[in-house]
Amino acid sequence: MCPGRVLLERSAKVPSNECVAIGDMPPLEVIFGRTQRMELARTKLERVAATAIPVLLQGESGTGKEILARLLHLRSDRAKAAWVKVTCPAIPHSLIESELFGYEKGAFTGAYSRKRGRVELAHRGSLFLDEVGSLDLSVQAKLLQLLQDGSFTRVGGHETRRIDARIISAANCNLRTQTEAGSFRLDFFARINSVTIDLPPLRDRVADLPVLADYFIDVYSRQYRVKSKPLSRGVARLMQRFDWPGNIRQLENMIRGYILIGDEEALASELIPGPVQEACPEIDLANPISLKELTRAATRNLEMRVIMEVLQANGWSRLKTAKWLNISYRSLLYKLDGANILRRPGVYRYSPSAPPNKEGATASAMCNAASSPTDRYDA
Repeated sequence: MCPGRVLLERSAKVPSNECVAIGDMPPLEVIFGRTQRMELARTKLERVAATAIPVLLQGESGTGKEILARLLHLRSDRAKAAWVKVTCPAIPHSLIESELFGYEKGAFTGAYSRKRGRVELAHRGSLFLDEVGSLDLSVQAKLLQLLQDGSFTRVGGHETRRIDARIISAANCNLRTQTEAGSFRLDFFARINSVTIDLPPLRDRVADLPVLADYFIDVYSRQYRVKSKPLSRGVARLMQRFDWPGNIRQLENMIRGYILIGDEEALASELIPGPVQEACPEIDLANPISLKELTRAATRNLEMRVIMEVLQANGWSRLKTAKWLNISYRSLLYKLDGANILRRPGVYRYSPSAPPNKEGATASAMCNAASSPTDRYDA
């Protein structure tokens, strides 16, 4: 989430992540926003930060789990010690044990010298296990021992070593379901989630969108040394309606692209859903079908979905909508009339199956009515 963080990574097959520099953190009001679920997350974090108990962060990908893990480290008495991140699925299963626990010279082919693992590097600091649900059962067993008494053994070694590290885990899947399926150890699950902090998806934090967007605009404007304009109200409305499957990470990437390209229309096009598969009408295979008619119907449905999204984003102003869609105002009215868009005070409703409106309004009549200075829809 924060572009200022610096990750010490190698270009080798196994990313190092050793001794990651924490970097700059976003302000707390950006991290937590003002939604109730994030306030609960903040309360939990503040209560456990100063302790050494294991914490499990749960949430979809891109919800900011690593940011909270880093904040836990910075708010603890281990803040000046090492912060070691392990992206579990990024390390091959055959190498994960040696990467975590290190190995002795001669432990396997290519082990020409002794190497400390991530666990040892995190001594007196914090060890962050990202996407912990991808770990093998055998590795879970060794980490369970580490959680119980701080002891472990290097690969190929016999000496029991001890370290003092705080374990912070993150999962974007349901670990309880994995325990029931037998792919995740129940005892290990019980150890890593002494306290669980749940992070909601961005679609459940719509109230936090403005502060998050403003933060990323400010960050990338300074980083790329460009002067950017604030987002329009139309784009802000599109953001509020967007589903955000990639959560905060997706928002950050969109804003970064907007800052670099400077095209708000390109940003808006990413926010307008285009479910082509839903635009296709139902096909009755019991009778012969006309491919041309089906194609026309699918095109009309998709066209009206886009028009309705842009109408709403522009406060239902048909003048602004026509300009945004790069079509004439009369063409827009013709399309609205042809698709039975029912107009009521303050409301547009798309109803393809509804009968023509009782007043028999035509595109020409709608155009004449809209030309009146009292038409508040096109103010």
